[in-house]
Amino acid sequence: MPQLEVWFQRASDVVRKLSYGDFDLGIVGLDMFAELSHGDPDLVVVHDALDFGHCHLGLGVPMGGKFADISTLDQLRSMPEWSESNPLRVVTGYQNVARKFFQEQAFEHVVLLSADGALEAAPLMGSADIILDLVSTGVTLRENNLKELEGGHILWSQGALVANRRALQERPGLLEVVHELIERFEAHLKAGKFYSVLANMRGNSAEEVAQKLLDQPGLSGLQGPTISTVYNKTEDGTIGPCGYFDCTICIPKKQIYAAVKGFRQAGGSGVVVSPITYIFEEEPARWRKLLDTLELEQ
Repeated sequence: MPQLEVWFQRASDVVRKLSYGDFDLGIVGLDMFAELSHGDPDLVVVHDALDFGHCHLGLGVPMGGKFADISTLDQLRSMPEWSESNPLRVVTGYQNVARKFFQEQAFEHVVLLSADGALEAAPLMGSADIILDLVSTGVTLRENNLKELEGGHILWSQGALVANRRALQERPGLLEVVHELIERFEAHLKAGKFYSVLANMRGNSAEEVAQKLLDQPGLSGLQGPTISTVYNKTEDGTIGPCGYFDCTICIPKKQIYAAVKGFRQAGGSGVVVSPITYIFEEEPARWRKLLDTLELEQ
């Protein structure tokens, strides 16, 4: 894309430099954005679901000891151990998110602690009661004898496109770049769920072939099969229909083999399956939402 320069930075630096106005756009996890943007009105989420880096912020609580029978957030809050002189000690790298969460959940006696590196060992070492950290599969928690609590999922995170509001409103040409990025992201993310399936079928007409396909479950595609006449050169050198039709449908990945079998049952041959790079449809809702956020007319 013209007029686009890409820099690779640490996630925390992406958010900070967006806030300072050094960058116009950034791609970062929603967890880091929530922690460092901290309600900054100059930072805007442009696309909140880029479908990579899936994880969540959650609480890690020891499986044994005084927490052995604790399985919900309500039970944790109601434990009689917590007091002004003996607060619940939570070690986390997400101080702002944690502070907001515990306030919203009406925890009265909580102290937030910071630590470098892995946090999972802190409860066992006695330097904290529980942790608040990113969780992906939960394996690391279990390996350190920690468990998650019902109601303890704080924030679901994945890669997101974020921006500086003032740059979007004032920098010439930036909105056009963002519009194209949103269109490309949306089209690529949708296309990743589908494959194109193509086959040749004999028939007397396109309508007849279409009927054969539509009689097979799962062969209707997104809006119906696309059918076109196949032409060939005859012995006398003229060009004309050869009795075959080229049939193409888009189907979800999980239905690939079922579609291949369906084509065969309908009389299809030479079935070709290909990935799809983009599926562009109507203008993305996220673009219209961004314009509303910026108070700009479409």
